[in-house]
Amino acid sequence: MNRLSKEKRVAVTAALVEGNSIRSTVRMTGVAKNTVVKLLVDAGMACAEYQDRVLRNLTCKKIQCDEIWAFCYAKDKNVPKDKEGQFGFGDVWTWVALDSDTKLAVSWLVGLRSAEWANVFMKDVADRLANRVQLTTDGLKAYLVAVDEAFGADIDYAQLVKLYGQEHAGAGRYSPPKCNGTKRQTINGKPDKRHVSTSYVERQNLTMRMSMRRFTRLTNAFSKKVQNLEHAVALHFMYYNFCRIHQTLRVTPAMEARVTDRLWNIKDIVNLIEEKESKKSN
Repeated sequence: MNRLSKEKRVAVTAALVEGNSIRSTVRMTGVAKNTVVKLLVDAGMACAEYQDRVLRNLTCKKIQCDEIWAFCYAKDKNVPKDKEGQFGFGDVWTWVALDSDTKLAVSWLVGLRSAEWANVFMKDVADRLANRVQLTTDGLKAYLVAVDEAFGADIDYAQLVKLYGQEHAGAGRYSPPKCNGTKRQTINGKPDKRHVSTSYVERQNLTMRMSMRRFTRLTNAFSKKVQNLEHAVALHFMYYNFCRIHQTLRVTPAMEARVTDRLWNIKDIVNLIEEKESKKSN
């Protein structure tokens, strides 16, 4: 089987991290669709493994968490009966934890918006931190037990609950109801109310929708397999954390958090893929 040159791999990876779909990447680079998908899988696995290894003992001070919706295979109402209730068919949520100071994506998890997945997510967040932090989430009740089990009393935790107006969804309305205000609720410890916010992680949600075509609303560019969504998310955060200079920081989040001392580029991500392939062949 012919192997893509490094230049082609860089071109395909660059197209994917800039928000292009699989098919548009095929048209732009001339690489076959199945080859692009395989490279996405390889890149996602390599990026997930690398970040799982290096995003440890982080000295963050303030963490914000949120969930972003997408769907796989089909929207919930269109999922065939033989696939109803199976993970990866219908609604899928990506949980994200962001350091509000360095803008580093500390942890993420593609799953369901349930207590079980909240527990897995928050335990992973806790495992990556080296010290006590202030944590802010939205008002999702699943966080209450999950944060308690993951951190115990060693956390300053508050929820930011948004208060929405009573607007009825109708044909042609694709935005949420008007937010009339917010309510800050202290759950544990002594969180500084000045920093009880989810603004930065919500901004990251917008970055995700712009940087991954499969997150775009009202489109047919959704993920057909949840595994490919997981790989795309891992690749996105590798590029976001290590390669993309943050506009306000003037460096990458990984550099600001001192996870790395240099600016990465797309070729470095491709090198991770090749290193993984080399270890596998040996």
